Amino acid sequence: MKVHFLDLVSYRKHGEPAKGINPPRLLLEAFLVLIALGACLLKLPFATVEPVTWMEAAFTATSAVTVTGLVVVDTGSQYTLLGQLVILALIQLGGLGLMTFAVLTALALGFKLGLQHQLVAQEAFNEISLQTARRASGSIALFALAAEAVGILLLALFFVPELGLWDGVYHAVFYAISAFNNAGFALSADSLSDYVSHPGITLSVTGLFIIGGLGYIVIMELMDKRRWSRLSVYVKVILLATLFLNLVATGAVLLFEFGNPATLGALDGFWDKLLAAWFQGVTPRTAGFNTLDIGALTTATSVMMLLLMFIGGAPNSTSSGIKISTFVIMLAATRSFLRGNLNVTFFRRSLSSETVLKALATATIGMAVVFVGVLSLSALVEDNFLDIAFEVVSAFGTVGLSRGTTGELGTAGQLVIMAVMLIGRLGPLTLGYTLTVRRKSRVRYAQTEFPVG
Repeated sequence: MKVHFLDLVSYRKHGEPAKGINPPRLLLEAFLVLIALGACLLKLPFATVEPVTWMEAAFTATSAVTVTGLVVVDTGSQYTLLGQLVILALIQLGGLGLMTFAVLTALALGFKLGLQHQLVAQEAFNEISLQTARRASGSIALFALAAEAVGILLLALFFVPELGLWDGVYHAVFYAISAFNNAGFALSADSLSDYVSHPGITLSVTGLFIIGGLGYIVIMELMDKRRWSRLSVYVKVILLATLFLNLVATGAVLLFEFGNPATLGALDGFWDKLLAAWFQGVTPRTAGFNTLDIGALTTATSVMMLLLMFIGGAPNSTSSGIKISTFVIMLAATRSFLRGNLNVTFFRRSLSSETVLKALATATIGMAVVFVGVLSLSALVEDNFLDIAFEVVSAFGTVGLSRGTTGELGTAGQLVIMAVMLIGRLGPLTLGYTLTVRRKSRVRYAQTEFPVG
């Protein structure tokens, strides 16, 4: 009798197949299993230089699986080579998505995916169609490995002359995987601050996490169509919004930090300042690396980063947040309303009301998660509001930047951040789907007027 690979994870007790699979719940359970496994591996005596607590191991595993980068134990000095490789494996699994590997394995073994299992894959990729989800599974893995391989070669050119062959190659591998998956894990306690004026490493790392944060649909369509006129409206919007946010963020960091003696003011020459501003401007949308001291940034820069971290990257990518598409749709809907137009349009194409409502739900749940996280952490940790808010939004966007609060959270505070990281990685809309099974109502009621604003 043929057994589908994904049936192994959809069986209930006594070997009976589960009915009415809830795809987001299945993804959540898979992530929790991976986190538990990762924590057990990181707790092994030969995975650490000094023994770590179960809480520290669980926090690190959660941060790696959710590709966040927040740490309570320094990765480079406290974890052995084995521990660091475990972290890399968790990053890779979390970045590409557990369902990618499940679908790839099933297809490789010649199994056919049933409709229920296709729905799981569709939810995992957040794709538009089932055909796209099935086709994307192989392309995602191949492209990710190719992008990481190119990143390793580029970074090795800069790390090897400085660190030697083996250390240089290892640093290149670690940072390429961490950067492409938007994880932000580093082998140094001050991240990439030593390379703040190094154009090769700075541009290679930013290139990797920008590509990873664009999303697989965008990359595949760019490789396939190659002309602007042939690109879909979605891809055009994502590319333009990404370019706009990156340029504005770079300019804002340059403006707010130019005279700050603890950040850009300490660098010699305009080009070094511009390079550092570029890196720190594009990082907040979920990459998590830093070449400047985050705790020394001005209040204005930190507040701007809150917005960037909340927005995040593109759908179907290694980044999190509410996603660029959600942010752009909300802006476009506001503009259309102010102009008296009930249709939300991009490039002479209108969006369905369901898409607009989905964006609204995603943003609303995201704000609710951040509010509850900030409220909970404020009750548990004695710190100023900006530092607490920065920590929570960084966790929600799975960014990994911190103003120095992570190590002072305590057990209860760490549990809050772990929950926010997991919610941020799975997506606020996925969380809502998990908690409430959607059922379309066939009942229509008479409209009524309702004051707003």
